[in-house]
Amino acid sequence: MLTSFFERKIDPLKQAATFFGAAVAFMVLVFLLNKTGLYTADQLFPWSVATAFLLLFAVFNSMMSLNADSAFKYWGRSVYGFMGLAFANGMAAWLFSGVPLGQAHSYRWIYIVVTIGFIVFLTLVNLMRKIVSFAEKEEWNQPRQKRR
Repeated sequence: MLTSFFERKIDPLKQAATFFGAAVAFMVLVFLLNKTGLYTADQLFPWSVATAFLLLFAVFNSMMSLNADSAFKYWGRSVYGFMGLAFANGMAAWLFSGVPLGQAHSYRWIYIVVTIGFIVFLTLVNLMRKIVSFAEKEEWNQPRQKRR
């Protein structure tokens, strides 16, 4: 029987490696198009790709955390995966653009915002998971009566 994509349990480190591969593939494609003259991209375009795939990882990883067996273990592996992806995407963007993050104008701040957003996403999803788990355990026979 086919299972839904979101019911699968995918390790956060594998997710990070997949998003890194996709980001590099996209950077290589745009680099080649730039060299052939078919498309002219901005010099900081690789930084845009790096931050976009970092944000995609943050959202996807947060959604996939709903199926994790151990939320604590998944949280740790997600943070390591995010840090590795942020570093690897940054190095790839630096390689393709020739501009370090410190000189990439607003992309340094975008990296910070995406990092904070990732932690917020992961926290909210895990909080919702705990609330649903608590609500499932609670008996809801009838509403409480107001005292007058």
